[in-house]
Amino acid sequence: MPAILRTRTLLVLPLMLVTVLVASLFAFTPAADAATRDRKVLHALSVVKNQKGDPYKWGAAGPGRFDCSGLVYYSFRKAGFDNVPRTSSQQARFADRIKKSKMRKGDLMFFYDGGGVYHVAVFAGWRDGKRTMIHAPYGGKRVHRASPWTNRWFAGTLR
Repeated sequence: MPAILRTRTLLVLPLMLVTVLVASLFAFTPAADAATRDRKVLHALSVVKNQKGDPYKWGAAGPGRFDCSGLVYYSFRKAGFDNVPRTSSQQARFADRIKKSKMRKGDLMFFYDGGGVYHVAVFAGWRDGKRTMIHAPYGGKRVHRASPWTNRWFAGTLR
């Protein structure tokens, strides 16, 4: 093989290899990120479940006492979502809105009225044909699993 072809081959092969490696990194990143987010959401749901029985306290974000958004804030931060905001209305703006039919365990349920979002809960799945959620409802109650009391809510996700 002439020297010029050997030199060209030696220069082109490393460039081709770098191009393939860089392209493969970008090709697999979204799927890997989605899998990581799924694991984090399920970890957050596990943390939420572990808080069942803890008392409600307005303005509390754990450990041991929670208001509704404090429960979400505490649980999702423990699961590695470092940028979750503190209040339910901020969390509603932060989460990606999804169709109710697309919800998966660990997604969020945002309750609203004429004044905006006033409550947040974590979707826990279906029981007896009804959606269930885990939430910190209000003073005198404890974190528990329940069904929504109204249809005035929308779904959000951090996946």
